[in-house]
Amino acid sequence: MSGHVSPIREPLIEGGKSYHQITEDICAPTEQTPGLAWIITFIISVICLGMFAFSVAWTVWVGIGSWNLNRTINWGWDITNFVWWVGIGHAGTLISAILLLFRQKWRTGVNRAAEAMTIFAVICAGQFPLIHMGRLWLAIFIFPYPNTRGPLWVNFNSPLLWDVFAISTYFTVSLLFWYTGLVPDFATVRDRAKGFRKKIYSALAFGWNGSAKHWQRWESLSLVLAGLATPLVLSVHTIVSFDFATSVIPGWHTTIFPPYFVAGAIFSGFAMVLTLMLIARKVLNLQEYITLQHIESMNKVILLTGSIVGVAYLTELFIAWYSGYIYEQWAFQNRVLGPYSWSYIGMMLCNVISPQVFWSKRARRSIFITFFMSIFINIGMWFERFVIIATTLARDYLPSSWSYYVPTWVEIMIFVGTLGLFFTLFLIFTRVAPVVAIAEVKSILKTSGDQYTGFHPTAGHHGHHVPANAHTEANDLQAGGTVDIDEDHEIK
Repeated sequence: MSGHVSPIREPLIEGGKSYHQITEDICAPTEQTPGLAWIITFIISVICLGMFAFSVAWTVWVGIGSWNLNRTINWGWDITNFVWWVGIGHAGTLISAILLLFRQKWRTGVNRAAEAMTIFAVICAGQFPLIHMGRLWLAIFIFPYPNTRGPLWVNFNSPLLWDVFAISTYFTVSLLFWYTGLVPDFATVRDRAKGFRKKIYSALAFGWNGSAKHWQRWESLSLVLAGLATPLVLSVHTIVSFDFATSVIPGWHTTIFPPYFVAGAIFSGFAMVLTLMLIARKVLNLQEYITLQHIESMNKVILLTGSIVGVAYLTELFIAWYSGYIYEQWAFQNRVLGPYSWSYIGMMLCNVISPQVFWSKRARRSIFITFFMSIFINIGMWFERFVIIATTLARDYLPSSWSYYVPTWVEIMIFVGTLGLFFTLFLIFTRVAPVVAIAEVKSILKTSGDQYTGFHPTAGHHGHHVPANAHTEANDLQAGGTVDIDEDHEIK
């Protein structure tokens, strides 16, 4: 008899996959020769990375004077891009840690690439404070350590120092979490590899053999790291917001910045994950593992966080009016109607108005609309950081000091160069490691595979669902044939 199957939840794995097919499909990009699209994209990314190296060398050699910073705006594109990259790095930890703790199955299709994106985005973000120092070799002075300089220590009251602690801790925990998830998949690739490649993956797999003890330790470590990473999602961008909120400058000195920055970071991070995953699912043929259900779930998060950001924008304007503080009112009036009004209009259009299209289910499940909106949102979030920094500093208490900031070619090349650094690292990642977590996708196959759920599952006796190829595998065994055994001891 066939058991009743609820049609509420859509399958997260399509194509009637077996364990062996999952391994073949996800390992294929790491074993096959890269396609033309990958090669062209990689060449462009490396060229942009070369621009980054040249522009940083130029900045160090000539000095920060090669940028267009002035006596009013001493934080320009560099800190704007720093905050933007840190925000993008938030979604990986959110998808991996928080959704793991809440046992959300839809995370398994996108968590690996999101974690990698986190690592690479934080690397890009870390470049800007170092470059802004002007003398990179003095970066050692930002770390507190026992020294011979007598009473000369870092300023522990400065939120810029808190940035160092928060971001370095966030990077370390995220890296460990990402690598822990990769270990079982490295073992899978190791068992399929030969020669020198096998030796490399053997070292990366740390002797993983798929035993019950290994899986137990892996689960325990994943939960511990998820528990550590969850508060970091809130703390890192909160501390980044303190760079502004702890000052006394009108437009920055506000208590709404911490939650507002965190929501904006998740907002922009999910948008970047969608940009990368929509390209990866097409180029690497992963449509059956990154489904429309994954895309719709992420669009719901974007709609929620975008709405929170919109409320924060309106709250800022309301509090500036309600406070009766003329300098605060002037700061926000200048943002909306001043010489940088174009950036404020772009910010409101991209971040508040356009995401409301995701109230429509058809829009949430549209590949074209999602891809367009993911890029649109990240442009808007860059505008937001620029509005906060440049428009607040452009006009202070002395009209004689007012100035208009335009970046030089050096600043533009550094930003474009960090994009090259990010995509170069991500493209290398797609060739070295499985983009989708093999072990975690297999763990939900029998609860979220389309042959076990949906409207027309293949059902066995007493309502137990049987995969489409189960009878074939059983016949192979009865006939004395062999079937492959996967690293988690499942027949594939």
